[in-house]
Amino acid sequence: MPSKVESWQQRQAVIEELLHHEEVHSQAELVELLTARGFTVTQSSVSRDLQEIGAVRVNGRYVAGDALGGAAPVASELAEAAGFVKGVAAAGPYLLVVKTPPGIAALVALALDRASWPEVAGTVAGDDTFFVATAGRRQQARVEAKLAALVKEAVHA
Repeated sequence: MPSKVESWQQRQAVIEELLHHEEVHSQAELVELLTARGFTVTQSSVSRDLQEIGAVRVNGRYVAGDALGGAAPVASELAEAAGFVKGVAAAGPYLLVVKTPPGIAALVALALDRASWPEVAGTVAGDDTFFVATAGRRQQARVEAKLAALVKEAVHA
C-alpha cells in the first residue's frame, strides 16, 4: 500500500511529471493516478493544482504549462500563439470572441492572460473559441487591433 504524501509542492511536481510522460484526459483520471502514488486528493484540489502549474487542455488531454513554452518570454509566447487565431469578432461593448482550431483556445487564452495586457480583464476558453473580457469599448478596440497585428505578423513570419 502506498504511503501517504501530503505536500502540495510534491503533488504539483508529480502532476507536472505525469503530464510530461502520460496522456491524462480528465481530472478524475489524474485523481486516480495521484491516489495510486499515495496522495490524498480530490477533484477540486487537482483542478486548483492544474491551474497553479499553468496546465491546459489541448486536443483532449492536459498539457503542463512549461511544455507550452512557459520558459519563453511572454511576448514571444503570445506571438507564437497568435498564429493559431482564425478570427476575432466584437460581441457587445465588452467582449471579443476569438476562434482557433479545435483544442487550441485554452493555449491562446493562457498566452494572452500571461501577457498581462492592461486592456484585458480576463479570458474564458472553450475548445475552439475563447472570450476576452475588457472594461469598455476603447479597451475592446485596442485588444482587437493588437490581436489583429499579432495575427498578421504570425501569418507573414
